[in-house]
Amino acid sequence: MTAYCVALTGGIASGKSATAQRFAQHGVPVFDADQLAHELVAPGEPALAEIVGAFGKEYLTARGELDRPRLRARVFADTAARRRLEAILHPRIRVALLARVQSCAAPYCLLAIPLLVECWNDYAWVDRVLTTDAPADVQLERLTRRHGIDLALARQLLAAQAPRAQRLALAHDIIDNTGPLTALDRAVARLHERYARLAS
Repeated sequence: MTAYCVALTGGIASGKSATAQRFAQHGVPVFDADQLAHELVAPGEPALAEIVGAFGKEYLTARGELDRPRLRARVFADTAARRRLEAILHPRIRVALLARVQSCAAPYCLLAIPLLVECWNDYAWVDRVLTTDAPADVQLERLTRRHGIDLALARQLLAAQAPRAQRLALAHDIIDNTGPLTALDRAVARLHERYARLAS
């Protein structure tokens, strides 16, 4: 039997990672789409060869690894290039996440998928959606203060994502991530109890 599956999403700098860490502290298996993307483009992996074929060898480092900052800059500035990269990675990520859910022995698991709204049709099989939420001004402040990104780029990063309203409309559960970390602790503890009940 496949584990009950909660998909965690949220806008950039809305506290997804902090939320996922707290579920993990409750013993919940967390499968992260971004981490899988890193594994899929390791040297020797078919996805890396396909990316090089699509974009060129100049997107490799001297050690034969993917030059992430260079490729990120390219796909961020070029929508067609971003779609080409997503067409290489997203199907592989979906297959890898599904395999982990199917082999999960815990009552329920969490899938961290930042672009869930953008590729919802691929994940309509999840049981529940949890969205972390923060207003745009809070996201911008976190991006510029914590990540050292200038304000113009921070605004571009926000604009490149699905609208906040779409994420909220998709969610069964929403964590308002503007309060102190103790509030996040309490919210996750409550949701953990709810998901454990739903899974049983």
